[in-house]
Amino acid sequence: MEKLEIKLNEIEEQERELQFDYFSSDSALKIGLIIIEKAKILSKPIAIDITKNSNKLFYYCFDGASPDNYEWIRRKNNVVNRFFRSSLYIGTKLKLINKTIEEKYLISSKEYAPFGGAFPIIIKNTGVVGTITVSGLSQEEDHNLVVESIKEYLNLLQNNKK
Repeated sequence: MEKLEIKLNEIEEQERELQFDYFSSDSALKIGLIIIEKAKILSKPIAIDITKNSNKLFYYCFDGASPDNYEWIRRKNNVVNRFFRSSLYIGTKLKLINKTIEEKYLISSKEYAPFGGAFPIIIKNTGVVGTITVSGLSQEEDHNLVVESIKEYLNLLQNNKK
């Protein structure tokens, strides 16, 4: 239980920290390319999706990724779009109370996947406007790949302002 609460706090901190002043098609491209470069090192077939306001701005599948990855992305994105939290946050919260998404929220796991990999695009003083999602690794690795890539992108922006 305590480990899950610590994880929830870490994810909450990530969601507070990893917010954007703005998010454009160019932002999506740059973050998508960062994810690709990080994923090449892992040599695993993943799929990447970046969607803002229901517009798919970036999508890439490595050779060997399966059509199932797209379905996982869709279902993880549904979680973020419903709860305005990362999919790992919702999944961890459900584990903490020992309930499924069906039991707690009366929604289908065929449509909602509370597993790591979808992170909200949060615009400061606006809120959640989209998702950055990875599928193909373990749920923790999917989540961490997205988080690390957003951090790298935001650091690049910060360094360019100096």
